[in-house]
Amino acid sequence: MIYWQLFLAFFRIGIFGFGGGPTMVPLFYTECVKKYKWVTDEDFSDNLALGNALPGPIGTKLAAYIGYRVKGWKGALVANIAVVMPIVLVMIGLLQVIYQWKDAPGVYGMIQAIGPVIAVMTGVLTWEFLSKGWKGASSKAGVSLSLALSLVALLFLDWHPGIVVGIALTVSFAYSTWSVRKRKDKDGKEGVA
Repeated sequence: MIYWQLFLAFFRIGIFGFGGGPTMVPLFYTECVKKYKWVTDEDFSDNLALGNALPGPIGTKLAAYIGYRVKGWKGALVANIAVVMPIVLVMIGLLQVIYQWKDAPGVYGMIQAIGPVIAVMTGVLTWEFLSKGWKGASSKAGVSLSLALSLVALLFLDWHPGIVVGIALTVSFAYSTWSVRKRKDKDGKEGVA
């Protein structure tokens, strides 16, 4: 039963994820966090950040991660097959038709109309992540500085988003390790005195 749910959820994501990774992320969130509750908000956002730092399409990485969390290697395989299958079927079945009719006004209009929908879906998900991150942050100044530095790196220095995410993960890991050690040293000294 759970394999069937995995297959259906990821197949739906594959069907409705028009345009690739950025459009699939809100669908992953809806299916895996809100509907089936296979992962928590925190797990999802952590693995989305990690997935963006790794090479390759985000859809297959998220499918593999969530499928693995739910049912191990078999779950990862089912989720990946399901998320890729609609894309493969459509490409095989409709490639000639799309190529033949790509300049028709109706087809061109449909393709142009989907852009704003994708932008709104991505914007809403970004706002939800920022709101949750801001509420859960122990240091509002740290979050603000991280956001400002990320924007500068992406917009003005034209750094690749993967590099920015990788740096953010490294700095966050180093800071959290340092703060845990500092807390342990403080607790150890207070216990001795």
